[in-house]
Amino acid sequence: MFEYFPGNYVWNLSVNIALGMGAQMGEIDAMCEPLRDAARHGDDAGTEAFFRSWCAQADTLVELAQEEEAAGKRLSAGAKYGRASTYYLTAERMQRRDYAPRKEAYRKMLDTFAKFIDLHDENCERVTIPYAGTTLSGLLVAGHRPDGSPAPCVAHFNGLDSTKEMIYGAGIAQALARRGISTLMVDQPGVGEALRLQSLPAIVEAEHWAGAVVDYLETRDDVDAMRLGVCAWSLGGYYAPRAAAFEKRFKLCVAWGANYNWGELQQRRLAREGDRPVPHYWEHVQWVWGQPSLEAFMAFAPRVTLEGVVEQITVPFLVTHGAQDRQIPIDYAFAQYEHARNSPKRELKIFTAREGGVAHCSADNMTHARDTIADWIAQTFIEQGAHGIRL
Repeated sequence: MFEYFPGNYVWNLSVNIALGMGAQMGEIDAMCEPLRDAARHGDDAGTEAFFRSWCAQADTLVELAQEEEAAGKRLSAGAKYGRASTYYLTAERMQRRDYAPRKEAYRKMLDTFAKFIDLHDENCERVTIPYAGTTLSGLLVAGHRPDGSPAPCVAHFNGLDSTKEMIYGAGIAQALARRGISTLMVDQPGVGEALRLQSLPAIVEAEHWAGAVVDYLETRDDVDAMRLGVCAWSLGGYYAPRAAAFEKRFKLCVAWGANYNWGELQQRRLAREGDRPVPHYWEHVQWVWGQPSLEAFMAFAPRVTLEGVVEQITVPFLVTHGAQDRQIPIDYAFAQYEHARNSPKRELKIFTAREGGVAHCSADNMTHARDTIADWIAQTFIEQGAHGIRL
């Protein structure tokens, strides 16, 4: 993994994710060079300085984009709005839940992302999904179907701290679209808009909100509702298998990073075994899961496990994992694969140094994971009788 800040895993992970979403190296250097000293004091201590530096670069890009937009240069303006949204999101994601400026940064991220989609002519539709008396927000990327036929669709969910915009930036939806498959990326309870704007915490029973997404997809004429898949990364390596185990309308499942026993992992992290994804980690997980204290969270966490769950997956199942993942033990990938014995087609892909993608969810090089997952999904839909799919 590219380590701009030696010894600071959390900050380096954020830099790598941003690069995977299209950040420019020169802008990364401009934002990060002033932070080198702060990074040496740990990932929590300097996060406000990190925030200010990344937001300042995003603000500059917005100014440049506005100038280009005024001059009628839509595409160039759109590209800058897109990078600005990535930098706002990266800055916001690193802060304490009660750090007031993060709310404004998140609003700016949503605004600039919307302008990016519009001005850059992106194949992306913002959608609203009915759920439990409220709604969830999603982004739909339509599969390229020259004959206009309904497309198979993958519901792609987040992990502990990502958002639908991060999934979009990673390029998996675009890779699937080229293969003739649509993707719906959703901020499920516990992340993104659901958590920040609607105060919807995560729930163990992922099939509840995943089922609402399926209900929505069944209303769309451009979706082949008989061929739906589910994919998610990081903590989503728990959510997606859980959803596939109990929501039988999904016809395939991908865990982009195994997460067999996330609850057990929290005990390891409390003992300082293994790296964490965000600063202020314990505060963050309490926020995500709606727990009032660390003690309450630790009592709750054992419920977040796939023990006795993956055995109930009865559709094709792909598990991917980085060989040098410092957040999730590689043993969980083997356990997830081995216990999914009732899947008619189960596969385990460990990314090694030869091809790259060895870090958590292949954050060091998402291209190989993205292509592997897209090809596997396309091939599996073909095997299930889908037409109009390309490899």
